[in-house]
Amino acid sequence: MSSPNPSNADLLARRTAAVPRGVAHATAIYADRADNALLWDVDGRRYIDFAGGIAVLNTGHRHPRVMAAAAAQMERFTHSAFQVAAYEPYVALAERLNALAPFSGPAKTVFFTTGAEAVENAVKIARVATGRSGVIAFTGAFHGRTLLTSALTGKVNPYKKDAGPMPPEVWHLPFPIPHHGTTVADALKALDYLFRADVGPERIAAFILEPVQGEGGFNPAPPELLRELRRLCDAHGILLIADEVQAGFGRTGRMFGIEHTGVEPDLVTIAKSLAGGFPLSGVIGRAAIMDTVAPGGMGGTYGGNPVACAAALAVLDVIQDDGLLARADALGGRIKARLETLRNRNDILPIGAIRGPGAMVAFEIFKERGGVDPDPDATRQVTARALELGLILLSCGVHGNVIRILAPLTIPDAQLDAGLNILAQALAVTR
Repeated sequence: MSSPNPSNADLLARRTAAVPRGVAHATAIYADRADNALLWDVDGRRYIDFAGGIAVLNTGHRHPRVMAAAAAQMERFTHSAFQVAAYEPYVALAERLNALAPFSGPAKTVFFTTGAEAVENAVKIARVATGRSGVIAFTGAFHGRTLLTSALTGKVNPYKKDAGPMPPEVWHLPFPIPHHGTTVADALKALDYLFRADVGPERIAAFILEPVQGEGGFNPAPPELLRELRRLCDAHGILLIADEVQAGFGRTGRMFGIEHTGVEPDLVTIAKSLAGGFPLSGVIGRAAIMDTVAPGGMGGTYGGNPVACAAALAVLDVIQDDGLLARADALGGRIKARLETLRNRNDILPIGAIRGPGAMVAFEIFKERGGVDPDPDATRQVTARALELGLILLSCGVHGNVIRILAPLTIPDAQLDAGLNILAQALAVTR
């Protein structure tokens, strides 16, 4: 029997007994309530949230307009299955996203529930549209934890560990990270080798990549890489999939991260901050490509839930009406300026490689000042110390040494500065 007022310790014990260990968690706190950029745990402690539910809360916890839209829809109905009795919020949201699509020409949108579903369906659409089966992804990529999306993800541990053979006809190229020794030329040379040794371009349905890698370390895809991929796609009939699950909906200062490059994709996967905390994902694509899948070939019982669609329409209104694209740039500039100040301090752990467009900002912790040798142990200590001081902070990166900042775009400046002050304390060299 559960206690009426469980503590973090109570819930951790219950979680250990009831929930598989494969569902990891970054902290040992249990949320009780939240508002915009603040979260309170069941023990009554308040935290500034620099995680945003892993990039889900660009419009903050419980934005009033989002909550009002969801509540209004809940008064009407919560589910009918779009495939059984369709509804206007789904259609209206598709219309809005089609108008925002980061490519020219007519667009269509289909909705699902999770980011992994969106990626799986984007690959399915690409295969149907091209009649081909091969997919090329990148090292360090994260596309989900289902079997196909694990295959696309460019990291073995923990996503592929002990899971047996991955789905076939998925290849990886090195993702360019110059300060870790990998350039665009290296990636393109590897692609040339791949086309010569393993698979011809005529068998490739799609390239898939994140315009800014998420779990891989907030590494922006170089525009020259995307331009060359676009050229190859046009030359060989390959489709380009932009995975915008983490970078989309204003985080980078544009509605979609790929808009920074000037390169147009063919398919775009979306989720996370689309619906302000309600589960919703989708694929936006060129209309002719999207219509190649036969009726019944896409969908899902909960896909495009009406409450989530209503919330997403409100999210789009908030992004537009509150100027959150410009706000992302302003926040990012403020964060990066503070990080540069910290980087030059001798009483702070060695940090560097400060990067990211808009408010999708990250930096790395190194073992030596001026070096590039990753220090994952120190990184874990920093996130733990930040939590003790009242800041929810996440790490990422293929070496586990990247700190990412995902504060809501609606965070007040005073709370942002307070969070950055805690970050500075967490980064302080212990003597």
